[in-house]
Amino acid sequence: MKRQARFTWMLLTVFALLAAMALVACGTTAPPAEVTPPATAAATPRATPTKMPTAAPPTDEPPTATPTQFPAPTDVAEPPPQWEPNASTWQTWVLESGSQFRPAPPPDKAATAAEIEQLLALAAERDEADLLQIAYWNAGPPAYRWNQIAMNALNKRGVSALMGLRDLALIHAAIYDATVATWDGKITYLPLRPRPSQVDPALETAIENPLIPSYPSEYAATAGAAAAVLAWLFPDEAAVFEEQAQQAVQSRLLAGVEYPSDVAAGLELGRQVAELVIARGLADGSADPWTGSVPTEPGHWTGENPSLPTGGLWQPWVLTSGDQFRPAPPPAYDSDELAAEMDELRAFERTPVTNGKAMFWEHGAGGRRNYWFWGEIADRLVLESELIAPWAARAYALSNIAGYDAGVACWDAKYTYWAMRPVQLDPEFQTVFPTPSHPSYPSAHSCFSAAQAGILGHLFPTTAAQVTALADEAGESRIWAGIHFRSDIDAGLALGEEVAGAVIAHAMNDGSQ
Repeated sequence: MKRQARFTWMLLTVFALLAAMALVACGTTAPPAEVTPPATAAATPRATPTKMPTAAPPTDEPPTATPTQFPAPTDVAEPPPQWEPNASTWQTWVLESGSQFRPAPPPDKAATAAEIEQLLALAAERDEADLLQIAYWNAGPPAYRWNQIAMNALNKRGVSALMGLRDLALIHAAIYDATVATWDGKITYLPLRPRPSQVDPALETAIENPLIPSYPSEYAATAGAAAAVLAWLFPDEAAVFEEQAQQAVQSRLLAGVEYPSDVAAGLELGRQVAELVIARGLADGSADPWTGSVPTEPGHWTGENPSLPTGGLWQPWVLTSGDQFRPAPPPAYDSDELAAEMDELRAFERTPVTNGKAMFWEHGAGGRRNYWFWGEIADRLVLESELIAPWAARAYALSNIAGYDAGVACWDAKYTYWAMRPVQLDPEFQTVFPTPSHPSYPSAHSCFSAAQAGILGHLFPTTAAQVTALADEAGESRIWAGIHFRSDIDAGLALGEEVAGAVIAHAMNDGSQ
């Protein structure tokens, strides 16, 4: 009871600080004008790894990577590995700049001393459960755990690939912008906030002090941003996400590495960013009703419930519109070319292995689990490369935005051409599993996978060949299953690569170089 009372007191302190910050914000001086990111070299064309005749099958071994070598800022000599000073000026997605919601300065020495007393009280009662909570949230950079929470929420509900990537793009854009904003605060108040145990060595921390300023907390900003967007997406579990956010910030207090005012400022910052992201999500067109109809002319896809027919009209992040890279029309349904592609499907000799791989890419790594499969690879690469908060948030945002934009481009082409599926061209043809309820051209598996593989290969170059081989196999599996024509796969891979190239060009000029 004593420990619970003390933590309740801590939470009340955090809430009081949040309220005070809201009042102070009304009277604080305006932040300085947006800092212009440093000039970068022009984006270079993406190097496409050599295509393999037969893509390597997925294995239980995660892709391996070495940390990407990012140039150190010239004005900082040998910066510690956890520090990236220039992140405060990186280009943001919804914020005008990292300084848009800059918090008020951290508390003075007297208030800091009072906060340390609270942390000493928590540390004195730290137990095994507390250590497990600390370890869980400190396992990787802040975005890592919230990526898992978000993917689990989507998978539990069976959210489709396009809608799931839309949701993940929103979540990670919020996390990224909130992280850039915390770095702006850290740089601004750099000399004003040593870590608690650096002020009072009597405070024993449960983990090593991060080698970056503590105010505002990037873990709290990430929690505030992610939990708010998730609560908007899935209001039935809003209380669950808020509880997880409280556990995340509590872990920093229990560990003794951040002050209550650090997490209060971070939470408020994350929630402010989330409001802008939610406003964007409300206006992205994903909730607009479909007023069209399925074509009745010969040679088109037929069905009663086409999947997300307005998807090609949704607002992308990097592309100007869904039709920016629209591929040329597919072969006509009565053409010799499509007849030859149908013959390829009929002639393919299925085996238990090819059927198993086709099933894997449909139910284990495709469809409603596409974002989970590529998100798990991103998780592994982020951990293996030991990326710090800004670089990790950037990697998650870029990969999910590329996947989402590729989906919008793919759906634009699907519902422009309404191309029929193999089983509709030849009703006697047998597929490994039922055909998805959307047009055939281009292949969605190919679009999603090529785009996400392109980004991960760019960010983690030693894995480029591996992730490209996985994207190739994702496309090829649709031939093995008999649900796509060869032209669908080729167009989908090319479209995904074009979208990845556009996102990479954006990344090369976001100030991080």
